[in-house]
Amino acid sequence: MELTNEDVADILALLDSLPYDELDLQTTRFRLTLRRTPGGWTRSTQVLAAPERLAEPAADEAEVVDEAGGDGVDGDGDEGLDEGLVAVRAPLPGTFYRAPRPGAAPFVEVGSRVDADTVIGIVETMKLMNSVHAGVAGVVARFCVANAEFAAQGAALLRIRADQ
Repeated sequence: MELTNEDVADILALLDSLPYDELDLQTTRFRLTLRRTPGGWTRSTQVLAAPERLAEPAADEAEVVDEAGGDGVDGDGDEGLDEGLVAVRAPLPGTFYRAPRPGAAPFVEVGSRVDADTVIGIVETMKLMNSVHAGVAGVVARFCVANAEFAAQGAALLRIRADQ
């Protein structure tokens, strides 16, 4: 089931009209919990879909730390992918942010060690901030989408050299 922007707007309108203070929505791909507070709605998002492994790593490969030597952003294309990198994809279309707020330190950097439940960034969709989890343990190899840029649903946000 794909949710469109109109679907999300309808859900939010419905929530505002109901007396309930909490909604817990779980699908095979994600779990979304919304809670009404005096300041408005708060949410917690967990991506449940397994990350997509692009290729199997060779047994003797070392961890990748931004081999390009640049800003760590390689674009969204799948061309020239290194073997063993796992793409962490956007669960929803929206603006990708590497930090929890402007001026704050990024969640992760190129070379950061992550676990499956590590938050690597957020995707803002219709004013809702959705946490994106790594989904795999390893080391961040490169970013595919720059900070504050739009990411389509399913677009690779970053690539991780997965642990064996």
